[in-house]
Amino acid sequence: MNIRRAKITAVSHYLPERRLTNKDLEQTVDTSDEWIVERTGIHERRVADKGQATSDLGAAAARRLLEKRGIDAKELDLIIVATVTPDMFFPSSACLIQSKIGAKNAWGFDLSGACSGFVYALATGAQFVAAGTHKKVLIIGADVMTSIIDFQDRATCVLFGDGAGAVLVEPAEEGETGLIDFILRSDGGGGQFLYMPAGGSLNPASTETVAKKMHYVHQDGRNVFKFAVRGMADISHEILSRHHLSPKDLKLYIPHQANIRIINAAVEKVGLDPSQVAINIDRYANTTAGTIPICLSEAVECKRIQKKDLILLASFGAGFTWGSLLLRWEY
Repeated sequence: MNIRRAKITAVSHYLPERRLTNKDLEQTVDTSDEWIVERTGIHERRVADKGQATSDLGAAAARRLLEKRGIDAKELDLIIVATVTPDMFFPSSACLIQSKIGAKNAWGFDLSGACSGFVYALATGAQFVAAGTHKKVLIIGADVMTSIIDFQDRATCVLFGDGAGAVLVEPAEEGETGLIDFILRSDGGGGQFLYMPAGGSLNPASTETVAKKMHYVHQDGRNVFKFAVRGMADISHEILSRHHLSPKDLKLYIPHQANIRIINAAVEKVGLDPSQVAINIDRYANTTAGTIPICLSEAVECKRIQKKDLILLASFGAGFTWGSLLLRWEY
């Protein structure tokens, strides 16, 4: 096996059509547009239609990516789907997407890394390319978070939305850099602060778990905020230092879109200028595994990223999980 570099060769995203604004939420829960914007930076979010599942969002993003790259789905070798809202426990959403897009020669699996899922999946997929065993790896970050949110809980219902983003990873050509490095971390001790209590083997679905609203996201916002800021900032510093880079060397910093206050605090600690930061939380809220690839796709579409630009991705999520990934854009 020949060890080689991997690069991103295409990127796309898909968002449901339906918009749920803060004004809409004012009609159903004790909150206000001013309160939500001040604390989160969110103005609206997208919501999947009834019957529209994670695999549908992921497949739509994948089809757009294949069209942009100009290849057939049969050319794909592997599909990795980062999600915490799979259509069902099994089969995996990766298998469902494989069938929906006609990727008959690809195998695949789901990866559960919460809001760090896409960074985990991208780092994982790149290893198959670097090993020389795979040539075209499709990485998808997709979640239908509104399916596991209690819309009577104002602490969580304002934070999340639905969406999907996708990238294609292929071998870099001679002279290209592509994916440079990544650092991935986890600390299971933080699991108590952000989790969904029921639905798994510990608390299978029952009338009791439904009555107690155990199938929804539960969050200790204060502890999540504290760990998220420190985690994303520290791991961003670490990967830059490892490569003797300064924040000024970056063209674009793409952080997980959880909360504008978390993003701003992390950006300040890293020492970045706001012009270097990709933000779309105001329009889409937190799409969990979808936030970073959606931001990346939009940045490419509006030409914020050019060939040879240095890009840093940073994430933090339930687990706790966090990670950073440094790459040279070779699109």
